[in-house]
Amino acid sequence: MTSKLKFIAPGDSTWLEDKPDIDAHTTTQFVYNAHHSLALDLQRQRLPIYKNRSHIIYLLEKYQSLVLVGETGCGKSTQVPQYLIEAGWGADGKIIGITEPRRVAATSLANRVADERGCILGTEVGYSIRFDDCTDTSTKIKYMTEGILLREMMGDPLLTKYSIIILDEVHERTLLTDIIMGLLKKIQRKRKKLKIIISSATVDAEELRDFFNTNTSKDSTKDTATILSVEGRSYPVDIFYVKEPVPDYVKAVVDTALKIHEAEEPGDVLAFLTGMDEVDRAVSLLSDHANLIKDGRQKLMPLAMYGSLPNSEQLKVFWRAPKDTRKIIVATNIAETSITIPNVVYVIDCGFAKIPWYEVETQTNSLIIAPVSKASANQRAGRAGRVQSGKVYRLYTEQSYNELIDATPPQMQRSDLAPAILQLKALGIDNVLRFNFPSVPPSKNLVAGLELLFALGAIDNNGNLTNPVGMTMAEMPLEPVLAKCLMSSGEMGCSDEITTILAMLQVQNVFVRPGGGQALIKARIAHRKFEVKEGDLITLLNIYSAYGKNKVNSWCQKYFLNAKALRRATEIRTQMRSLLRRLNIPIKSCNDIF
Repeated sequence: MTSKLKFIAPGDSTWLEDKPDIDAHTTTQFVYNAHHSLALDLQRQRLPIYKNRSHIIYLLEKYQSLVLVGETGCGKSTQVPQYLIEAGWGADGKIIGITEPRRVAATSLANRVADERGCILGTEVGYSIRFDDCTDTSTKIKYMTEGILLREMMGDPLLTKYSIIILDEVHERTLLTDIIMGLLKKIQRKRKKLKIIISSATVDAEELRDFFNTNTSKDSTKDTATILSVEGRSYPVDIFYVKEPVPDYVKAVVDTALKIHEAEEPGDVLAFLTGMDEVDRAVSLLSDHANLIKDGRQKLMPLAMYGSLPNSEQLKVFWRAPKDTRKIIVATNIAETSITIPNVVYVIDCGFAKIPWYEVETQTNSLIIAPVSKASANQRAGRAGRVQSGKVYRLYTEQSYNELIDATPPQMQRSDLAPAILQLKALGIDNVLRFNFPSVPPSKNLVAGLELLFALGAIDNNGNLTNPVGMTMAEMPLEPVLAKCLMSSGEMGCSDEITTILAMLQVQNVFVRPGGGQALIKARIAHRKFEVKEGDLITLLNIYSAYGKNKVNSWCQKYFLNAKALRRATEIRTQMRSLLRRLNIPIKSCNDIF
């Protein structure tokens, strides 16, 4: 039997409390456009940001920096660069650069904008991500990951080839986002013509504006930064809370989704859980119920959505459900701001999320499950009001919501800072303790980062970058520990295996994990063929070695492995071997020793 979850809305006392239980009646960065059937020009005009295009240009002419606030799907990421090009910002040969926290966002956005511009990807519109540069000398709009822009600063500290830098998805406040904001603020002091757009889906705008505003007087006419908020498509949303905390929020998500399916009007459901395992468990439970629905009743289509899901599976959440079928999408927080799923009317919020956390004492990175912030809860609720009035079911009490922190701490305050310190020192910023970060990091994290770099031989007793070790590590597109590992692998006689393992670590979604059912069980059995007691790294080495002997899609399908990811690992491995040759590091295999 499903449990009777009891919800209350503010000012209300009942929601489905007297309804019979459901079982009393039964035993994978996409750019989605709701107007995709229209011509591209009309699609662009239907986006909420279209009416702000002239004002955006005006504000950039008047101010050095613009904080642009707009909900996911309003067109910030795809349209603003085009408005700037159309206004002549690329006429002098300079580039408009857009940074993205995720590689998939950089590539998919570049593809979309290239389609809208009617050009071949890699010409007027291109992208650059780690180990993959799809640009040429004619590129005017360049999407890139934050790490790429940081590396470009090493060769061009003032970013002279750019007229405008757009920092996208700043609300995520990644480690690199904060570093780049601090560096751009320094660059603007020497290059006042460089314009910066800070794009965010949440309303932390005042803090960002104040950081970039160099006006120290009370005269607001001298401000160098301003804010523009883009109104999105929004409808009223009713929010319901549980009366009592739930002991198992995964089961509660399933129970609530089934009650919605039984009692509510048509409309798709979006449920938030913390990770892949929870999502797969919920989808599996929902699939079991879906198979029991009798003919003549509205059917159920459970779908998973998380970052490591294969693209083909992720795309299913954007498809329109068959007639008389309701989609229930169970997702991680990737569905909070990174994507816009159409036709969602109901949202279920478990109230938790996984966030990266660095423990200084043990020097370990981990993903911890923590309560969401109010900002995240409100973002999740906003998914329900896109196409019509919606309803949100929060699996926590109203008092719990009131006790949530306002926003998740920036990654700068909960991360290993060794990679950031190494990059800053390579850029000539020796005293990182005095660097102007948007969010001040804990001093113990900074000290731990310096100690690690010293232990790796990247800095000397005075905190200066060593040559050649530190300089070489800074040039490598790898974390400091991995960079030192690669540099040392030659003398250890295992550089061939290390390049393979590191290449496999750079790709995502090596394992194909179906959404649930028998296919998921078969996938887990197939993956066990490669598992060894020595750990995950040797497992990845085994997978690549087996792939090297069977480079066909049918073999990958048999063992539920991502052929595209393995091909990408091959390309990265080739580049790493070229890097070793350039550094005169011998390529040796353990097999040559034993």
